[in-house]
Amino acid sequence: MRSELSTIEIQPKSIHKYSIIWLHGLGADGHDFEGIARELHLNAEPDIHFIFPNAPIQPITVNGGMEMRAWYDILEMSLDHKVDIAGIYQSAKSVGQLIQQEMDKGISSEHILLAGFSQGGVIALHVGLTFPHKLAGIVGLSTYLPTLEQLKTGLSNINSATPIFMGHGILDSIVAIESGKAVFHALNVMEYKVEWHDYLMEHTVCIEEIGHISTFINGIFS
Repeated sequence: MRSELSTIEIQPKSIHKYSIIWLHGLGADGHDFEGIARELHLNAEPDIHFIFPNAPIQPITVNGGMEMRAWYDILEMSLDHKVDIAGIYQSAKSVGQLIQQEMDKGISSEHILLAGFSQGGVIALHVGLTFPHKLAGIVGLSTYLPTLEQLKTGLSNINSATPIFMGHGILDSIVAIESGKAVFHALNVMEYKVEWHDYLMEHTVCIEEIGHISTFINGIFS
C-alpha cells in the first residue's frame, strides 16, 4: 500500500542501507528540514534515504480556520493542547505506510528512524511507540504527546528498547517545555530508553541541538 503523502526525498549516494523519515511542524512543509541532512554530518549519510513528507492541507481551528499543512487540527490553545485525536491517528497511519514502503524495498525496520518537530514530533512519537516492528530510533523535537493516555494500553513492547531523543527549548511559547517533560517522565517511568535535552531557545532548533541529534543518530547508524 502506497502512502497518500507527497514527499521530498534525498536519495542515498551509495547503497541504500538506512532510512530517516523527518516530519515538519504546523504550517511548514517537507522542505523545512531538507537542509538538515547535510548539517547533521552523519557517518552513514551516503547510505541514508532521507524522506520529508508533506502533511495534508487542512483548516486549523485556532488559526481561524485558515488552511495550511498540518498533521492534525488544533482545537484550542492550552497547556494540555486540546487537539484532533482522530487526525493524529490518521496521520500516524499514513506515516506507517511510508515506513512499510521502505521495508518493501528490503530495508529492515531496525534501519528506519523517525524524527519530527512540534506536530511532526507528536506523529513521530505516536508511530514509534505503536509500530509493530522494531525501529532504529525516534527523535521528538519541541513536542508533546496528547495521545499518551490512550496509548498506554496499546504501546508496542517491540519498541520498548528503541532509543528516543527528546529536545526542547526552555523559552518555547508554542509548546510549553512542561508538556515535553511530562512525556519524557512518563516514558521514563515505563522504562523506555529516552534521553532529554533542553536548550536556551524558543520554538525552533539550534546548532547545539543539531550536534546532539547527530551524536544520537551516529550512535545508531554506523
